[in-house]
Amino acid sequence: MKLKRKFSQTRIIALGFITIIAIGTLLLMLPFASQSGESAGFVPALFTAVSSSCVTGLVVLDTATSWSLFGQIVIICLIQVGGLGFMTIATMFSMLLKRKMGLREKEIMVESINTEHIGSIRNITGKIIAGTAIFEGAGALLLATRFIPEFGWAKGIWYSVFHSISAFCNAGFDLMGIREPYSSFVDFSDDPVIILTLSLLIIIGGIGFLVWDDVSRKKIKFKRYQLHTKIVLTVTAILLVVPTVLFLVFERNFTNEGFPFGHSLLNAIFDSVTARTAGFNSTDTASLSPASKILTVFLMFIGGSPGSTAGGIKTTTLAVIAMSTFNGITRRQSKGIFGRRLEKDAIHKASSVVFTNMSLAIFGVIAILAIQPEIDIGDIIFECASAIGTVGMTTGITRDLETASRLIVAFLMFCGRVGSVSFALALMEKKAAPPVKNPREKITIG
Repeated sequence: MKLKRKFSQTRIIALGFITIIAIGTLLLMLPFASQSGESAGFVPALFTAVSSSCVTGLVVLDTATSWSLFGQIVIICLIQVGGLGFMTIATMFSMLLKRKMGLREKEIMVESINTEHIGSIRNITGKIIAGTAIFEGAGALLLATRFIPEFGWAKGIWYSVFHSISAFCNAGFDLMGIREPYSSFVDFSDDPVIILTLSLLIIIGGIGFLVWDDVSRKKIKFKRYQLHTKIVLTVTAILLVVPTVLFLVFERNFTNEGFPFGHSLLNAIFDSVTARTAGFNSTDTASLSPASKILTVFLMFIGGSPGSTAGGIKTTTLAVIAMSTFNGITRRQSKGIFGRRLEKDAIHKASSVVFTNMSLAIFGVIAILAIQPEIDIGDIIFECASAIGTVGMTTGITRDLETASRLIVAFLMFCGRVGSVSFALALMEKKAAPPVKNPREKITIG
């Protein structure tokens, strides 16, 4: 018990993910986890376990052709646990066993899903589990209408369930390599049922469990939503509409050349949705226009929303930074947002998250360039942004990385899922003010 109290909630969450990764690595190293019947090896198994448990989607081995059914089941289980968070799963079993949660467990769960309402944690957890089952089930049914005719009953059902979970958890793992390795959903880019179903699952999983809870209680009455929900929904809508228009413009002479408008629109929608943390692609990522690649890096860095299955700096962080920057440029005091003032340290938390993620991404780029200088710097920037944002999109260099480079990318994926979040949460811990403060002095900024 004393040992348990020595660890903060954030450290317990990080150790939980490390434990999940370790178990996943051992299982994926088993010979029967591989299609060939031989062990995949430590580094490929570790990389896959990190990518799946951190719901990223970067792979060094094609999921469909390299892993057996057992290996694929291990991967999807890691995705589900990593997406919901191990504490959510633990709380679910606690509820099923009708076991009373202790204060310590509630505190860890509160930080795991980024909520402040410790008293209603069991109620929120129940909604998370129920909502996940409903959305993933509905997504699997819709996907089955396409996959069963395409692959038969057994494989069609499995593919529907696998991709529904992967999309909802914003993981980006796919089994479409059965057609062509590493092809993702390029062959289904003109299928509105598949593209729109996956898009909706990604969006719902990426807006956050706290938004679910607020919307479920207040229905469609936007004015009654909490400030957090209003910001998340507004920023999410902007990041869906504006990039879709930009992708339509940027890709008209590239990946969408010669396509009818409906087909191009589906690709643009999917590009804007999946780039923010899902990792699927319906167009060849390496063939995107330079402008689209920069836009994709920007979207990957932002990611989804707090308390969700998504990664990135989060939509609320973007909103706080944007509002603070605007107020600084116009040299006026903040008038708030949606008629509310933000807490004083919100900008400090947001700045810390942005700086941490950016620093980690830059570290990754420099380290990989030092190890493999022959790889194009643009591709490495794209790869590191994808890893720290737990997105999973790639220009195709992941499988060409050397062991050291793969470990760096794995480290970035872990930090993207746990590190920056833990850092932000640590800043939220209230600490006693020092009795004596250093004198204040003004410096010039900018």
